[in-house]
Amino acid sequence: MPAFGSETPALYSDRLSARPGERVALYASVPASPCRIEVARIGAGRKVVLRLEGVAVGDHPTPPDADRHGCGWPEAASFEVGDWASGYYDITLADAEGRTGRHMLCVKPNKAAARIALVLTTNTLHAYNYWGGASAYCDVDALMTGRKPLDEAMAGAIGTLSAERPFPPMLLAPPEGMPRLVNLTPRGFEARPWAGANTAWSKAHRQTPYDGSAGFLHKWEHAFVAWAEGEGIALDYFTDRDLETEPGVLDPYPCVSLVGHSEYWSAGQREALERFVDGGGGLAILSGNTAFWKVRWESDGKRMVCRKWRGMEDEPAGPDATHLWSHPVFARPEAEITGLSFLYGGYHRLGLCVARGAGGFTVYRAEHWALEGCDVYYGDVIGGDVPLVGYENDGCLFDFDEDGLPRAIPRLGVPANLEIIGLTPAAFAEAPSPYRPLIPPEQLAVVAEIAHGSASPEAQARMLRGHAVMASFRRGQGEVFNSGTTEWAHGLAAGDPFVTRITKNVLKRFGGI
Repeated sequence: MPAFGSETPALYSDRLSARPGERVALYASVPASPCRIEVARIGAGRKVVLRLEGVAVGDHPTPPDADRHGCGWPEAASFEVGDWASGYYDITLADAEGRTGRHMLCVKPNKAAARIALVLTTNTLHAYNYWGGASAYCDVDALMTGRKPLDEAMAGAIGTLSAERPFPPMLLAPPEGMPRLVNLTPRGFEARPWAGANTAWSKAHRQTPYDGSAGFLHKWEHAFVAWAEGEGIALDYFTDRDLETEPGVLDPYPCVSLVGHSEYWSAGQREALERFVDGGGGLAILSGNTAFWKVRWESDGKRMVCRKWRGMEDEPAGPDATHLWSHPVFARPEAEITGLSFLYGGYHRLGLCVARGAGGFTVYRAEHWALEGCDVYYGDVIGGDVPLVGYENDGCLFDFDEDGLPRAIPRLGVPANLEIIGLTPAAFAEAPSPYRPLIPPEQLAVVAEIAHGSASPEAQARMLRGHAVMASFRRGQGEVFNSGTTEWAHGLAAGDPFVTRITKNVLKRFGGI
């Protein structure tokens, strides 16, 4: 029987990004042939650019190790990318009985046509991909079929993830209306903690705990693109891996944007972004949990290695290993380029993690350039109605100067010149309580040792007292703005005037508009 999430029809491709004139090969399995294939650009609307009719596709078995080693299906069809605008493209395959499977393609520009490069968070998508059974997080098949409880299923996470397999439907192409990963209202007095905006929807669609954490459709990047197109803001699109395979691909752009959940970075990707900023570029991080995990690509992009917590035990501990970017073995904490770290931030409005939080940022530096024209003053809270702060958020250690303003403590890569604009409490994990934990357990001893230099109970307790931080800093000849939260794009989708003005201020300062 297929693993949970391995429904057919299903398809994958030989690449997730291509330029006009390049050929894309599709590999598929369907129970009933012939099939129809449709390719459509997804932005503020949907525009079909290609249809293939009468495609003969076989019904192929899924190997038991497909999550690690791929499906090995034969090529079913191919197409040449036309003179299509750069963007995110939805590939739909419908079999003879009307059942559908989905895949994606990022179309890159032949030459820069916009001033902003949007880097799609496809490494995060690969890390969460559980098609065939397991992901970097969990044996999702064992969890959803009830064969294993959460802790045992999480122990079944895999460290090598094949790119030669489909993505689960709920991860890649959920129906419109998928709940956000944030509690929209604060927890009531003595109310049982919960996680997610609509538990009834989640149960009805058999949503896994991981489906909302990656992907484009009806999620963060889609919301940002729809907003940008509505504002007449042009974007050129790339994937995470493009930054590694084409080191100079960002050279024509004054501004690069990361949106939503840019959690997994390879060394090549990070080096490309550091060169970009040091050379004078503006990096707009509208993401949370950014650059948290270090990964590497092997076999010419056919598999991604992401051993996470086991990275220093399952392979030689060295510069090519995979673990937290902030691990001392690498001596390259992510805050050196992002300014912030999830280790000093955490969750907000999820489970018992700041369950009664404001859902927005308290403003401290109202005169900061990012807040120009925002009509905000010291102590104002912005974004609380969205809520703007939720799910995963990045932060830093700080104290207060003689003027009563937060001042970054330059630890674990956090730059001394970081300007904290706003902040709000967050928690890396749930505090002990009479309630059933809802946030998957993390390695508190490991992260406390990295973040605070000790694995003591006191240091582990400090991990439960973090902050989401909105900040900016200059690096080299360039500059970085970090929204500090995964939920920024939802503020744009909601039409929040503060989020909208701040975003435009950032893109304008960085030369994107």
